[in-house]
Amino acid sequence: MAEYSINKGINHPVEFKGLKSQYLYIFAGGLLAIFVVFAIMYIMGIDQWICIGFAIITASLLIYITFRMNEKYGTHGLMKLFARLNHPKYIINRKAVTHLFTDKRERINYEK
Repeated sequence: MAEYSINKGINHPVEFKGLKSQYLYIFAGGLLAIFVVFAIMYIMGIDQWICIGFAIITASLLIYITFRMNEKYGTHGLMKLFARLNHPKYIINRKAVTHLFTDKRERINYEK
């Protein structure tokens, strides 16, 4: 039986066969999801060759996309990408221009 080692050094991310950190979890979760969909399709009575073809094609696509993202974004790059996507493109300030340049103490006295 083959023995696979998971390389985790001090201050290094988890790595298995070249996949690092979150890509390893994406890969494992994707394969589990494909297996569940395969089982549901088979139980529903869909032809077994269609189920097997679907599983092989989607698993191959998952492997390709996961390893490609691992190469492109690196260990923390995917999290940085999602953070960049959640960052607002514009910061809108709808206050009057005079309020932007006045001292805060003057503004408190003015509002009273």
